[in-house]
Amino acid sequence: MADLKTVHTSAAPAAIGPYSQAIISGNLVFTAGQIPLDPASGDLVGSDIREQTTRVLENLKAILEQAGASLQTVVKTTVYLADMSEFAAMNEVYASYFGDHKPARSTVQAARLPRDVRVEIDAVAQIAR
Repeated sequence: MADLKTVHTSAAPAAIGPYSQAIISGNLVFTAGQIPLDPASGDLVGSDIREQTTRVLENLKAILEQAGASLQTVVKTTVYLADMSEFAAMNEVYASYFGDHKPARSTVQAARLPRDVRVEIDAVAQIAR
């Protein structure tokens, strides 16, 4: 069995339950779903989908960098939306973070997300070695 390494950074919100911000297995990092929490205060950030997506991606970016990966090495993301009608606005922000890199992605509407946020995203990325 592969050795698993826990990833933790204060540049992203601390886990609010019995899970890790991310786990490294081999040359892959698997992040927990990130919601729009301010890493310092733990408070929700933003009231609309654009602001919330920005904070979520900043949190993911910080976790990936701590693990030795980056948004440019992301293989797959899963996006959970409270309302699929906000897909286009979320997608604009998402595209601005990934640029020409287009990881595989699934997007689903969830009946309810933690703390009633608009968006949650998790990622799988390769670690740059």
